[in-house]
Amino acid sequence: MSDIMRPIPFGELMNWVLEEYRTEGTIFGVNELYRHTSGKTLPIFTEQVETPFGPAAGPHTQLAQNLIAAYVGGSRFFEVKTVQIIDGEDLPVAKPCIKAEDECYNVEWSTELRVPQAYEEYVKAWFAIKLLSKSMGFGSPDGFVFNMSVGYDLAGIKSEKVDKYIEGMKDASASAVWAECTAWAKENLDRLPGIDAAYPDAGHGEQRHHGFSDRRKLLSHRAAVSGPDRCFEPHRRYGDAAADHFGYGVQQDRGIRSDDV
Repeated sequence: MSDIMRPIPFGELMNWVLEEYRTEGTIFGVNELYRHTSGKTLPIFTEQVETPFGPAAGPHTQLAQNLIAAYVGGSRFFEVKTVQIIDGEDLPVAKPCIKAEDECYNVEWSTELRVPQAYEEYVKAWFAIKLLSKSMGFGSPDGFVFNMSVGYDLAGIKSEKVDKYIEGMKDASASAVWAECTAWAKENLDRLPGIDAAYPDAGHGEQRHHGFSDRRKLLSHRAAVSGPDRCFEPHRRYGDAAADHFGYGVQQDRGIRSDDV
């Protein structure tokens, strides 16, 4: 993984997805595309997830294309990369923060993108998944959850930069990137079977299961507070119950503390 990450505009991102799928039958190289057809879900917080799997926060979950690739591969719970007050080039630590070639090293506090850039990536990924889930039949548009991760101390979390990020994740509707995504969707309805002009705007307030569900909300009602030994993943909550429910083999992560869940 490069130590430099270059976000892709939403229109280019979606054009890439649709063209690759049309010509190759893959999406960002994922050739075994998962479609959830059983209708089974598990509750998490106030939401429902179609599978109890997903990527934990890391450099890979900063970019929209990686989140989309994870979704079409079967992930439904996404812990997006932790953000903190010191970011981008102002953070003098090794990058990428997780490097696995022979041995694996994790550098805490690292981030490749600045907070506003990371925020835009998460909005783009969330919007794309809402479109693709319905248009391509991958599952319910309400069958996945984004979980926010912020760190690494209280002062940083309370800062204007991080507070703005948190509020933006709670309500993205006034952001420029949301407008960019909405405009692209409405201009490309002919390329999105099953999507009509009302879909991107549906679901205001607390309306559920219509269009974008609650159009403003990108994350579950719980955020993860990150630090050197703190992480949350859904399979720790579900354990063997998830395996019994879905018929999946679930390996529990013994490194996660029970009081964190």
